[in-house]
Amino acid sequence: MKLYNTLSRKVEQFETHEDKKVKMYTCGPTVYHFAHIGNLRSYIMEDVLEKYLAYEGYDVERVMNITDVGHLSSDADTGEDKMLKGAKREHKSVMEIASFYTDAFLADCKKLNIKIPETLVPATGCIPEFIKMTEALIEKGYAYTAGGNVYFDTSKLENYYVFASHNAEDLEVGVREGVEADSNKKNKTDFVLWFTKSKFEDQELKWDSPWGYGYPGWHIECSAISIKYLGEYLDLHCGGIDNAFPHHTNEIAQSEAYLGHKWCTHWFHVLHLNTTSGKMSKSKGEFLTVSLLEEKGYEPIVYRFFCLLSHYRKSLVFSWEALDNAAAAYSKLISKIAALNGGEVGEGKVDAEVLSEYRRRFADAVGCDLNTSNGITEVYNILKAKTNDETKIAVLKDFDRVLSLELFESAEKLKIKKKEEEKESSSAEKDDFTVEIEKMIARRAEAKKARDYALADEIRRELGEMGVEITDTPDGTKYKRVR
Repeated sequence: MKLYNTLSRKVEQFETHEDKKVKMYTCGPTVYHFAHIGNLRSYIMEDVLEKYLAYEGYDVERVMNITDVGHLSSDADTGEDKMLKGAKREHKSVMEIASFYTDAFLADCKKLNIKIPETLVPATGCIPEFIKMTEALIEKGYAYTAGGNVYFDTSKLENYYVFASHNAEDLEVGVREGVEADSNKKNKTDFVLWFTKSKFEDQELKWDSPWGYGYPGWHIECSAISIKYLGEYLDLHCGGIDNAFPHHTNEIAQSEAYLGHKWCTHWFHVLHLNTTSGKMSKSKGEFLTVSLLEEKGYEPIVYRFFCLLSHYRKSLVFSWEALDNAAAAYSKLISKIAALNGGEVGEGKVDAEVLSEYRRRFADAVGCDLNTSNGITEVYNILKAKTNDETKIAVLKDFDRVLSLELFESAEKLKIKKKEEEKESSSAEKDDFTVEIEKMIARRAEAKKARDYALADEIRRELGEMGVEITDTPDGTKYKRVR
Protein backbone atom coordinates (compact mmCIF):
# COMPACT_ATOMS: atom_id res chain seq x y z
CA MET A 1 0.00 0.00 0.00
CA LYS A 2 1.10 3.55 -0.74
CA LEU A 3 0.09 6.24 1.72
CA TYR A 4 0.83 9.93 2.20
CA ASN A 5 3.10 10.51 5.20
CA THR A 6 2.71 13.95 6.79
CA LEU A 7 6.19 13.56 8.25
CA SER A 8 7.93 13.14 4.87
CA ARG A 9 5.29 15.16 3.01
CA LYS A 10 5.00 12.61 0.21
CA VAL A 11 3.16 9.47 -0.79
CA GLU A 12 5.37 6.52 0.06
CA GLN A 13 5.28 2.76 0.38
CA PHE A 14 3.74 1.87 3.73
CA GLU A 15 6.19 -0.23 5.74
CA THR A 16 5.98 -1.65 9.24
CA HIS A 17 8.51 -2.39 11.98
CA GLU A 18 7.38 -6.05 12.02
CA ASP A 19 6.40 -7.84 8.83
CA LYS A 20 2.65 -7.69 8.13
CA LYS A 21 1.91 -6.35 11.63
CA VAL A 22 0.63 -2.81 12.10
CA LYS A 23 0.72 -0.99 15.40
CA MET A 24 -1.77 1.84 14.93
CA TYR A 25 -2.68 4.67 17.29
CA THR A 26 -5.67 6.98 16.90
CA CYS A 27 -6.21 10.24 18.76
CA GLY A 28 -9.62 9.81 20.36
CA PRO A 29 -12.22 12.42 21.35
CA THR A 30 -12.25 14.84 24.24
CA VAL A 31 -15.53 13.74 25.79
CA TYR A 32 -16.98 17.05 26.96
CA HIS A 33 -19.67 17.28 24.25
CA PHE A 34 -21.12 15.36 21.32
CA ALA A 35 -18.76 14.71 18.42
CA HIS A 36 -19.67 16.83 15.40
CA ILE A 37 -19.67 15.28 11.95
CA GLY A 38 -16.37 17.01 11.15
CA ASN A 39 -14.70 15.05 13.97
CA LEU A 40 -16.40 11.90 12.76
CA ARG A 41 -15.09 12.33 9.22
CA SER A 42 -11.60 11.63 10.59
CA TYR A 43 -12.77 8.51 12.41
CA ILE A 44 -14.57 7.25 9.28
CA MET A 45 -11.42 7.58 7.17
CA GLU A 46 -9.25 6.00 9.89
CA ASP A 47 -11.76 3.14 10.04
CA VAL A 48 -11.48 2.57 6.28
CA LEU A 49 -7.69 2.62 6.60
CA GLU A 50 -7.70 -0.01 9.33
CA LYS A 51 -10.13 -2.23 7.41
CA TYR A 52 -8.14 -1.88 4.19
CA LEU A 53 -4.93 -2.90 5.95
CA ALA A 54 -6.73 -5.97 7.31
CA TYR A 55 -8.10 -6.61 3.78
CA GLU A 56 -4.51 -6.66 2.53
CA GLY A 57 -3.53 -9.26 5.12
CA TYR A 58 -2.03 -7.06 7.84
CA ASP A 59 -2.52 -7.91 11.50
CA VAL A 60 -3.66 -4.53 12.86
CA GLU A 61 -3.33 -3.74 16.56
CA ARG A 62 -5.04 -0.43 17.21
CA VAL A 63 -5.27 1.75 20.31
CA MET A 64 -7.39 4.86 20.88
CA ASN A 65 -7.37 7.21 23.87
CA ILE A 66 -10.34 8.96 25.44
CA THR A 67 -9.43 12.40 26.79
CA ASP A 68 -11.45 12.66 30.01
CA VAL A 69 -9.23 15.06 31.93
CA GLY A 70 -7.83 18.51 31.20
CA HIS A 71 -7.22 19.41 27.55
CA LEU A 72 -6.86 23.16 27.59
CA SER A 73 -7.68 25.06 24.44
CA SER A 74 -4.13 26.43 24.46
CA ASP A 75 -0.76 24.95 25.35
CA ALA A 76 -0.14 27.69 27.84
CA ASP A 77 -2.28 27.55 30.98
CA THR A 78 -4.80 29.59 29.04
CA GLY A 79 -8.12 29.28 27.32
CA GLU A 80 -10.75 26.90 28.69
CA ASP A 81 -10.45 23.47 30.24
CA LYS A 82 -12.86 21.59 27.97
CA MET A 83 -13.88 18.92 30.50
CA LEU A 84 -14.51 21.53 33.18
CA LYS A 85 -16.46 23.60 30.66
CA GLY A 86 -18.73 20.64 29.93
CA ALA A 87 -19.28 19.91 33.62
CA LYS A 88 -20.25 23.52 34.36
CA ARG A 89 -22.52 23.70 31.33
CA GLU A 90 -24.57 20.68 32.45
CA HIS A 91 -24.15 20.98 36.24
CA LYS A 92 -22.61 17.53 36.49
CA SER A 93 -19.29 16.11 37.66
CA VAL A 94 -16.46 15.80 35.17
CA MET A 95 -16.65 12.01 35.30
CA GLU A 96 -20.42 12.04 34.69
CA ILE A 97 -19.81 14.22 31.64
CA ALA A 98 -17.00 11.93 30.45
CA SER A 99 -19.12 8.79 30.84
CA PHE A 100 -22.14 10.25 29.03
CA TYR A 101 -20.24 11.64 26.06
CA THR A 102 -18.01 8.58 25.74
CA ASP A 103 -21.16 6.48 25.35
CA ALA A 104 -22.56 9.03 22.87
CA PHE A 105 -19.37 8.86 20.80
CA LEU A 106 -19.43 5.06 20.72
CA ALA A 107 -23.11 5.14 19.68
CA ASP A 108 -22.27 7.49 16.80
CA CYS A 109 -19.46 5.18 15.72
CA LYS A 110 -21.85 2.23 15.65
CA LYS A 111 -24.32 4.15 13.48
CA LEU A 112 -21.53 5.04 11.05
CA ASN A 113 -20.08 1.50 10.95
CA ILE A 114 -16.84 2.69 12.57
CA LYS A 115 -15.07 -0.20 14.24
CA ILE A 116 -14.08 0.60 17.82
CA PRO A 117 -10.43 -0.28 18.53
CA GLU A 118 -9.97 -3.30 20.76
CA THR A 119 -7.99 -1.11 23.16
CA LEU A 120 -9.85 2.03 24.21
CA VAL A 121 -8.07 3.86 27.03
CA PRO A 122 -9.37 6.76 29.15
CA ALA A 123 -6.61 9.16 30.15
CA THR A 124 -7.64 8.96 33.80
CA GLY A 125 -6.66 5.29 33.79
CA CYS A 126 -2.98 5.98 33.03
CA ILE A 127 -1.91 8.63 35.55
CA PRO A 128 1.05 6.54 36.85
CA GLU A 129 2.36 6.22 33.28
CA PHE A 130 2.16 9.99 32.73
CA ILE A 131 4.08 10.63 35.93
CA LYS A 132 6.71 8.01 35.08
CA MET A 133 7.31 9.50 31.63
CA THR A 134 7.49 13.04 33.00
CA GLU A 135 10.02 11.98 35.64
CA ALA A 136 12.18 10.34 32.98
CA LEU A 137 12.11 13.46 30.78
CA ILE A 138 13.29 15.57 33.71
CA GLU A 139 16.10 13.09 34.45
CA LYS A 140 17.19 13.16 30.80
CA GLY A 141 17.30 16.97 30.81
CA TYR A 142 14.36 17.46 28.45
CA ALA A 143 11.98 18.92 31.02
CA TYR A 144 12.05 21.47 33.82
CA THR A 145 9.87 22.72 36.65
CA ALA A 146 8.75 26.33 36.83
CA GLY A 147 5.91 28.03 38.69
CA GLY A 148 4.81 24.68 40.10
CA ASN A 149 4.37 23.11 36.66
CA VAL A 150 6.54 20.78 34.57
CA TYR A 151 7.41 21.87 31.02
CA PHE A 152 9.07 20.16 28.08
CA ASP A 153 12.08 22.14 26.88
CA THR A 154 11.80 22.35 23.08
CA SER A 155 15.19 24.11 22.81
CA LYS A 156 16.83 20.74 23.51
CA LEU A 157 15.67 19.45 20.12
CA GLU A 158 17.50 19.82 16.81
CA ASN A 159 14.23 20.01 14.89
CA TYR A 160 11.03 20.76 16.77
CA TYR A 161 8.87 21.80 13.80
CA VAL A 162 8.74 18.38 12.16
CA PHE A 163 5.49 19.20 10.33
CA ALA A 164 6.43 22.81 9.59
CA SER A 165 6.36 22.48 5.81
CA HIS A 166 2.78 21.26 5.81
CA ASN A 167 0.06 23.52 4.42
CA ALA A 168 0.00 26.47 6.81
CA GLU A 169 -3.71 26.96 6.16
CA ASP A 170 -4.43 23.64 7.83
CA LEU A 171 -2.06 24.00 10.80
CA GLU A 172 -3.31 25.96 13.74
CA VAL A 173 0.14 27.10 14.77
CA GLY A 174 1.77 29.32 17.32
CA VAL A 175 0.57 31.83 19.79
CA ARG A 176 -2.93 33.06 19.04
CA GLU A 177 -3.74 36.73 19.02
CA GLY A 178 -5.20 37.84 22.33
CA VAL A 179 -3.93 34.79 24.27
CA GLU A 180 -1.68 35.67 27.16
CA ALA A 181 1.81 34.16 27.23
CA ASP A 182 2.86 31.74 29.97
CA SER A 183 5.62 33.54 31.87
CA ASN A 184 6.87 30.23 33.34
CA LYS A 185 8.09 28.99 29.96
CA LYS A 186 11.71 29.28 28.87
CA ASN A 187 10.64 29.17 25.22
CA LYS A 188 7.27 30.05 23.71
CA THR A 189 6.99 26.56 22.16
CA ASP A 190 7.56 24.72 25.47
CA PHE A 191 4.51 22.81 26.63
CA VAL A 192 3.13 21.53 29.93
CA LEU A 193 3.68 17.92 30.98
CA TRP A 194 2.11 18.31 34.44
CA PHE A 195 0.12 21.10 36.10
CA THR A 196 0.16 21.81 39.82
CA LYS A 197 -0.41 25.55 39.61
CA SER A 198 -3.28 26.39 37.33
CA LYS A 199 -5.66 29.28 36.95
CA PHE A 200 -8.34 26.58 37.12
CA GLU A 201 -8.20 26.19 40.89
CA ASP A 202 -11.57 24.42 40.88
CA GLN A 203 -10.17 21.63 38.67
CA GLU A 204 -12.09 18.56 39.84
CA LEU A 205 -9.64 15.81 38.89
CA LYS A 206 -6.22 15.96 40.56
CA TRP A 207 -3.63 13.42 41.63
CA ASP A 208 -0.53 13.32 43.83
CA SER A 209 2.76 13.59 41.97
CA PRO A 210 6.44 14.32 42.76
CA TRP A 211 5.68 17.97 41.85
CA GLY A 212 2.56 18.36 43.92
CA TYR A 213 -1.17 17.80 43.64
CA GLY A 214 -2.20 18.30 40.03
CA TYR A 215 -3.10 16.82 36.68
CA PRO A 216 -1.40 15.93 33.36
CA GLY A 217 -1.00 18.13 30.32
CA TRP A 218 -2.84 17.03 27.20
CA HIS A 219 0.08 15.89 25.01
CA ILE A 220 1.64 13.47 27.49
CA GLU A 221 -1.40 11.19 27.47
CA CYS A 222 -1.16 9.99 23.86
CA SER A 223 2.58 9.27 24.06
CA ALA A 224 2.35 7.38 27.34
CA ILE A 225 -0.75 5.38 26.32
CA SER A 226 0.74 4.46 22.96
CA ILE A 227 4.03 3.31 24.46
CA LYS A 228 2.27 1.35 27.20
CA TYR A 229 -0.01 -0.62 24.87
CA LEU A 230 1.90 -0.70 21.56
CA GLY A 231 5.54 -0.60 22.64
CA GLU A 232 8.47 1.58 21.65
CA TYR A 233 7.88 1.45 17.89
CA LEU A 234 4.69 2.79 16.36
CA ASP A 235 3.89 2.15 12.68
CA LEU A 236 0.95 4.47 12.13
CA HIS A 237 -0.43 7.46 14.02
CA CYS A 238 -3.77 8.98 12.93
CA GLY A 239 -5.74 12.12 13.62
CA GLY A 240 -7.33 15.22 12.21
CA ILE A 241 -5.06 17.76 10.52
CA ASP A 242 -5.61 20.27 13.33
CA ASN A 243 -3.74 17.85 15.62
CA ALA A 244 -0.57 17.95 13.52
CA PHE A 245 0.59 21.06 15.33
CA PRO A 246 1.03 21.38 18.20
CA HIS A 247 -0.34 18.08 19.53
CA HIS A 248 1.39 15.54 17.30
CA THR A 249 4.51 17.69 17.07
CA ASN A 250 4.72 17.61 20.86
CA GLU A 251 4.03 13.88 20.95
CA ILE A 252 7.03 13.27 18.71
CA ALA A 253 9.23 15.58 20.78
CA GLN A 254 8.49 13.96 24.13
CA SER A 255 8.27 10.37 22.88
CA GLU A 256 11.61 10.37 21.06
CA ALA A 257 13.30 12.25 23.92
CA TYR A 258 11.95 9.61 26.31
CA LEU A 259 12.77 6.57 24.13
CA GLY A 260 16.04 7.80 22.64
CA HIS A 261 15.13 6.68 19.11
CA LYS A 262 12.65 7.33 16.29
CA TRP A 263 9.18 6.54 17.52
CA CYS A 264 6.51 6.62 14.76
CA THR A 265 7.33 6.14 11.09
CA HIS A 266 4.03 7.14 9.45
CA TRP A 267 1.58 9.95 10.18
CA PHE A 268 -1.93 9.98 8.68
CA HIS A 269 -3.97 13.20 8.87
CA VAL A 270 -7.51 13.83 7.63
CA LEU A 271 -8.34 17.35 6.47
CA HIS A 272 -11.20 19.45 7.76
CA LEU A 273 -14.87 19.17 7.02
CA ASN A 274 -16.00 22.73 6.34
CA THR A 275 -19.38 24.32 6.00
CA THR A 276 -20.02 27.01 3.44
CA SER A 277 -19.23 29.53 6.20
CA GLY A 278 -15.91 27.95 7.19
CA LYS A 279 -14.42 25.27 9.48
CA MET A 280 -16.91 23.35 11.58
CA SER A 281 -16.58 24.08 15.29
CA LYS A 282 -18.43 23.33 18.52
CA SER A 283 -17.89 26.90 19.65
CA LYS A 284 -20.17 28.36 16.96
CA GLY A 285 -23.44 27.52 18.68
CA GLU A 286 -25.48 24.71 17.08
CA PHE A 287 -23.21 22.22 15.40
CA LEU A 288 -23.88 19.26 13.19
CA THR A 289 -24.15 15.88 14.88
CA VAL A 290 -25.26 12.42 13.76
CA SER A 291 -28.44 12.88 15.80
CA LEU A 292 -29.24 16.10 13.92
CA LEU A 293 -28.79 14.30 10.59
CA GLU A 294 -31.22 11.63 11.78
CA GLU A 295 -33.72 14.25 12.93
CA LYS A 296 -33.65 15.69 9.42
CA GLY A 297 -34.37 12.26 7.93
CA TYR A 298 -30.90 11.15 6.81
CA GLU A 299 -29.57 7.67 7.48
CA PRO A 300 -26.10 7.92 9.11
CA ILE A 301 -24.71 5.54 6.47
CA VAL A 302 -25.44 8.23 3.86
CA TYR A 303 -23.01 10.54 5.64
CA ARG A 304 -20.36 7.82 5.54
CA PHE A 305 -21.00 7.45 1.81
CA PHE A 306 -20.72 11.24 1.42
CA CYS A 307 -17.31 11.19 3.11
CA LEU A 308 -16.03 8.27 1.04
CA LEU A 309 -16.86 10.09 -2.19
CA SER A 310 -14.05 12.54 -1.38
CA HIS A 311 -10.33 12.09 -0.72
CA TYR A 312 -9.23 12.35 2.90
CA ARG A 313 -6.47 14.85 2.04
CA LYS A 314 -8.94 17.33 0.55
CA SER A 315 -11.03 19.68 2.66
CA LEU A 316 -14.64 18.61 2.24
CA VAL A 317 -17.42 21.20 2.13
CA PHE A 318 -20.66 20.11 3.76
CA SER A 319 -24.05 21.43 2.70
CA TRP A 320 -27.53 19.96 2.88
CA GLU A 321 -27.69 20.01 -0.91
CA ALA A 322 -24.47 17.99 -1.11
CA LEU A 323 -25.83 15.48 1.41
CA ASP A 324 -29.09 15.25 -0.58
CA ASN A 325 -27.06 14.41 -3.69
CA ALA A 326 -25.18 11.72 -1.78
CA ALA A 327 -28.45 10.31 -0.43
CA ALA A 328 -29.93 10.13 -3.95
CA ALA A 329 -26.79 8.45 -5.31
CA TYR A 330 -26.75 5.94 -2.45
CA SER A 331 -30.43 5.14 -2.97
CA LYS A 332 -29.89 4.46 -6.69
CA LEU A 333 -26.87 2.30 -5.91
CA ILE A 334 -28.83 0.22 -3.41
CA SER A 335 -31.68 -0.19 -5.93
CA LYS A 336 -29.23 -1.66 -8.44
CA ILE A 337 -27.84 -4.06 -5.85
CA ALA A 338 -31.34 -5.08 -4.71
CA ALA A 339 -32.16 -5.96 -8.35
CA LEU A 340 -29.41 -8.60 -8.49
CA ASN A 341 -30.88 -12.09 -8.63
CA GLY A 342 -28.05 -14.17 -7.21
CA GLY A 343 -29.53 -14.61 -3.76
CA GLU A 344 -26.97 -16.32 -1.57
CA VAL A 345 -23.78 -17.00 -3.45
CA GLY A 346 -23.97 -20.57 -4.68
CA GLU A 347 -20.96 -22.89 -4.76
CA GLY A 348 -19.42 -23.03 -8.20
CA LYS A 349 -21.45 -20.12 -9.55
CA VAL A 350 -18.94 -17.35 -8.89
CA ASP A 351 -16.50 -16.57 -11.68
CA ALA A 352 -13.22 -16.75 -9.75
CA GLU A 353 -11.29 -14.99 -12.51
CA VAL A 354 -13.62 -11.97 -12.47
CA LEU A 355 -13.56 -11.88 -8.66
CA SER A 356 -9.76 -11.88 -8.68
CA GLU A 357 -9.61 -9.16 -11.35
CA TYR A 358 -11.94 -6.84 -9.46
CA ARG A 359 -10.16 -7.46 -6.18
CA ARG A 360 -6.98 -6.29 -7.92
CA ARG A 361 -8.73 -3.24 -9.35
CA PHE A 362 -10.15 -2.34 -5.96
CA ALA A 363 -6.75 -2.77 -4.29
CA ASP A 364 -5.11 -0.59 -6.95
CA ALA A 365 -7.70 2.11 -6.29
CA VAL A 366 -7.92 2.16 -2.50
CA GLY A 367 -4.32 1.10 -2.00
CA CYS A 368 -3.15 4.30 -3.69
CA ASP A 369 -3.28 6.73 -0.77
CA LEU A 370 -6.67 5.45 0.44
CA ASN A 371 -8.58 6.72 -2.59
CA THR A 372 -12.08 5.73 -1.47
CA SER A 373 -13.68 7.65 -4.32
CA ASN A 374 -11.95 5.42 -6.86
CA GLY A 375 -12.89 2.43 -4.73
CA ILE A 376 -16.57 3.34 -5.04
CA THR A 377 -16.09 3.74 -8.80
CA GLU A 378 -15.17 0.04 -8.85
CA VAL A 379 -18.47 -0.70 -7.10
CA TYR A 380 -20.29 0.84 -10.07
CA ASN A 381 -17.96 -0.88 -12.54
CA ILE A 382 -18.75 -4.38 -11.27
CA LEU A 383 -22.47 -3.64 -11.46
CA LYS A 384 -22.01 -2.83 -15.17
CA ALA A 385 -19.66 -5.75 -15.84
CA LYS A 386 -20.64 -8.60 -18.19
CA THR A 387 -20.77 -11.36 -15.60
CA ASN A 388 -23.46 -13.17 -13.64
CA ASP A 389 -25.21 -11.79 -10.58
CA GLU A 390 -23.60 -14.32 -8.23
CA THR A 391 -20.18 -12.98 -9.18
CA LYS A 392 -21.30 -9.38 -8.78
CA ILE A 393 -22.64 -10.16 -5.32
CA ALA A 394 -19.38 -11.85 -4.31
CA VAL A 395 -17.31 -8.88 -5.52
CA LEU A 396 -19.53 -6.31 -3.78
CA LYS A 397 -19.46 -8.21 -0.50
CA ASP A 398 -15.69 -8.33 -0.77
CA PHE A 399 -15.49 -4.54 -1.32
CA ASP A 400 -17.86 -3.82 1.56
CA ARG A 401 -15.47 -5.44 4.02
CA VAL A 402 -13.51 -2.20 3.59
CA LEU A 403 -16.15 0.38 2.64
CA SER A 404 -18.69 -0.75 5.27
CA LEU A 405 -21.55 0.91 3.40
CA GLU A 406 -24.16 -1.72 4.36
CA LEU A 407 -24.68 -2.47 0.67
CA PHE A 408 -26.54 -5.72 1.19
CA GLU A 409 -28.21 -4.84 4.48
CA SER A 410 -29.69 -1.77 2.80
CA ALA A 411 -30.62 -3.76 -0.31
CA GLU A 412 -32.45 -6.30 1.84
CA LYS A 413 -34.33 -3.53 3.65
CA LEU A 414 -35.32 -2.11 0.27
CA LYS A 415 -36.61 -5.51 -0.88
CA ILE A 416 -38.69 -5.90 2.27
CA LYS A 417 -40.06 -2.39 1.88
CA LYS A 418 -41.06 -3.05 -1.74
CA LYS A 419 -42.79 -6.32 -0.78
CA GLU A 420 -44.74 -4.53 1.94
CA GLU A 421 -45.73 -1.79 -0.50
CA GLU A 422 -46.86 -4.39 -3.06
CA LYS A 423 -48.84 -6.19 -0.37
CA GLU A 424 -50.50 -2.96 0.70
CA SER A 425 -51.23 -2.09 -2.91
CA SER A 426 -52.70 -5.54 -3.53
CA SER A 427 -54.79 -5.25 -0.38
CA ALA A 428 -56.03 -1.84 -1.45
CA GLU A 429 -56.94 -3.18 -4.88
CA LYS A 430 -58.78 -6.11 -3.29
CA ASP A 431 -60.73 -3.79 -1.04
CA ASP A 432 -61.77 -1.63 -3.99
CA PHE A 433 -62.84 -4.77 -5.88
CA THR A 434 -64.90 -5.95 -2.94
CA VAL A 435 -66.63 -2.60 -2.62
CA GLU A 436 -67.55 -2.69 -6.32
CA ILE A 437 -68.96 -6.23 -6.05
CA GLU A 438 -71.10 -5.29 -3.08
CA LYS A 439 -72.43 -2.25 -4.91
CA MET A 440 -73.42 -4.40 -7.93
CA ILE A 441 -75.12 -7.00 -5.71
CA ALA A 442 -77.07 -4.22 -4.00
CA ARG A 443 -78.16 -2.84 -7.42
CA ARG A 444 -79.25 -6.35 -8.45
CA ALA A 445 -81.32 -6.72 -5.27
CA GLU A 446 -83.03 -3.39 -6.01
CA ALA A 447 -83.69 -4.52 -9.62
CA LYS A 448 -85.28 -7.78 -8.44
CA LYS A 449 -87.40 -5.86 -5.93
CA ALA A 450 -88.59 -3.64 -8.79
CA ARG A 451 -89.24 -6.81 -10.86
CA ASP A 452 -86.63 -5.65 -13.41
CA TYR A 453 -85.32 -9.18 -13.93
CA ALA A 454 -83.56 -8.26 -17.17
CA LEU A 455 -81.34 -5.83 -15.26
CA ALA A 456 -80.81 -8.36 -12.48
CA ASP A 457 -79.68 -10.97 -15.04
CA GLU A 458 -77.40 -8.42 -16.72
CA ILE A 459 -75.70 -7.64 -13.39
CA ARG A 460 -75.25 -11.39 -12.73
CA ARG A 461 -73.66 -11.73 -16.16
CA GLU A 462 -71.30 -8.77 -15.52
CA LEU A 463 -70.26 -10.27 -12.19
CA GLY A 464 -69.58 -13.55 -13.92
CA GLU A 465 -67.31 -11.81 -16.40
CA MET A 466 -65.46 -10.29 -13.39
CA GLY A 467 -64.88 -13.80 -12.03
CA VAL A 468 -67.53 -13.60 -9.34
CA GLU A 469 -70.13 -16.34 -8.81
CA ILE A 470 -73.28 -15.40 -6.85
CA THR A 471 -75.84 -17.60 -5.09
CA ASP A 472 -79.20 -16.40 -3.80
CA THR A 473 -80.00 -17.83 -0.32
CA PRO A 474 -82.70 -17.17 2.32
CA ASP A 475 -80.05 -15.09 4.15
CA GLY A 476 -79.28 -12.95 1.11
CA THR A 477 -77.02 -13.14 -1.92
CA LYS A 478 -73.64 -14.79 -1.31
CA TYR A 479 -70.67 -14.48 -3.65
CA LYS A 480 -67.25 -15.97 -4.24
CA ARG A 481 -64.39 -15.31 -6.61
CA VAL A 482 -63.89 -18.19 -9.02
CA ARG A 483 -60.83 -16.76 -10.77
